[in-house]
Amino acid sequence: MTAENTMDSSPTAVSVTEPRRDVRARGDALAVLQKFYAAEAAYIAAGGMGKAGFDELAGCLHPEVVMYQAPGLPYGGTWHGPRGIEEFMAAMSEAWQSLEFLEQRFVVDGDSVVVLNRGRLQARATGRTLETSVMQLITVKDGLITEMHPFYWDTIAVAEALHRQ
Repeated sequence: MTAENTMDSSPTAVSVTEPRRDVRARGDALAVLQKFYAAEAAYIAAGGMGKAGFDELAGCLHPEVVMYQAPGLPYGGTWHGPRGIEEFMAAMSEAWQSLEFLEQRFVVDGDSVVVLNRGRLQARATGRTLETSVMQLITVKDGLITEMHPFYWDTIAVAEALHRQ
């Protein structure tokens, strides 16, 4: 069973024909992810570690959270625990000065959430703007993010936006 939601000013759409606890769990997953994405954009805009608070992001994360980033990215690798995610966010903030989500679609199936993100980023070093898509497979258990697997549409475009030519 799935539920879809596009992040805009309209209310969250979740099927009400499913058992009540499933609807509540889906709502919890959507709420924690929407909170996480808003906090991520604010953290990057504020300049990252030492300039932005991490508490809002940390409140969305399980103590044993793991994030797997594409190795070819400047912030690639596997990041463990809230501290690891904070280090990832610091690296991400060094690379990008802004992150704007233009569209988000959420597909929830149990603990798994697929998020289709279309966003606009501006590189800190070059000032270049990149509009791209990233699909993420995220696991949310008991209202906390436990695992994140982002899949970038075009990692070469990311590298080109970040590096001076």
